[in-house]
Amino acid sequence: MQLNGARILIECLIREGVNIIFGYPGGSVLDIYDELPQYGEQLRHILVRHEQAAVHAADGYARATGKVGVCIATSGPGATNLVTGLATAFMDSVPVVAITGQVDTSLLGRDAFQETDILDVTMPITKHNFKVKKADQLVPTVRKAFALARHGRPGPVLIDVPRDLFFADVDYKPQAVQPEHHGKPDADFLICAAEAADEIVQAKRPVAIVGGGVISAGATKEVIAFIEKYHLPVVHTLMGLGAIPRSHPQSLGFAGMHGEKAANHAIAAADLVIAIGSRFGDRQTGNLDKYTENTKFIHIDIDPAEIDKNVGNSLGLAGDMKTILALLMRHEPNSALTDWWQQIDKWEESYAYDYHQSRLTVPWAM
Repeated sequence: MQLNGARILIECLIREGVNIIFGYPGGSVLDIYDELPQYGEQLRHILVRHEQAAVHAADGYARATGKVGVCIATSGPGATNLVTGLATAFMDSVPVVAITGQVDTSLLGRDAFQETDILDVTMPITKHNFKVKKADQLVPTVRKAFALARHGRPGPVLIDVPRDLFFADVDYKPQAVQPEHHGKPDADFLICAAEAADEIVQAKRPVAIVGGGVISAGATKEVIAFIEKYHLPVVHTLMGLGAIPRSHPQSLGFAGMHGEKAANHAIAAADLVIAIGSRFGDRQTGNLDKYTENTKFIHIDIDPAEIDKNVGNSLGLAGDMKTILALLMRHEPNSALTDWWQQIDKWEESYAYDYHQSRLTVPWAM
């Protein structure tokens, strides 16, 4: 069947499981807004008061639901207003697809009204970005954008569409979204996993760090089973908040510059640190020389580029987190780490927060 580009875009969004989008209208995207009323509650549009609010809302929606957040902005200043939100999503590995309008294809490169090279502007802060130049490229481009936003380490993707493509008619054939499949680990990977498991079994003072990757991977149950089997104390990064319940008896809380003292003491004294979906950011590590002194590291992450980026000489396992944890769970612990837990309990008792101190009297309150 033949549909115009605006309807094809909306149909593709619905096929990708999108049921809510955030945006602010402008001249180059008005054709999308003309078509939206036909879809009613099938695709809800949240009108914001500024494009930056749209991208931050899409980012928050993605964090809260695990789905891809979608936002729309017009060309020129509308598109550039997305920059801060895209950078936020990129730094925090949040899946977002931003759709921006652009001047007509016949005007590209002529400094037309509100023409901005948004691809070059956003290249450093997106996983990938696309400029669609033909109407029949809309469908494959949208599908690629969503696959990239979700696949591996999640992140933002931008699609820039010239205005004339939204009212151009083109053949459209609906297709179901193909599920993502993870490949089986090869022999070398199995050897590395076995080596990592041996390190965990032999460690006397191990600590696990959980980061935002645990949330992105939906691996909370697997991580809890892992730390419970090996009796591991566990700390979390800022992005790892909520990855496991703070009420879990093996959780020491937030670690790093603004973290809890017991959590930081445990990392400082550990002989093995197991980072799960964490990138060893500077707010977490502080002085890297001191942080890594006399400590071994196992680094589990979906992104191979993170292995050895900040903490060198770690035993890296890059790939699907659930698969990696399943491999590590094949081994049995040597001990319950009784001495280590006794020391940790002392730190937790010594540095526990006291919420019952009497209120101080301040001059301006008298």
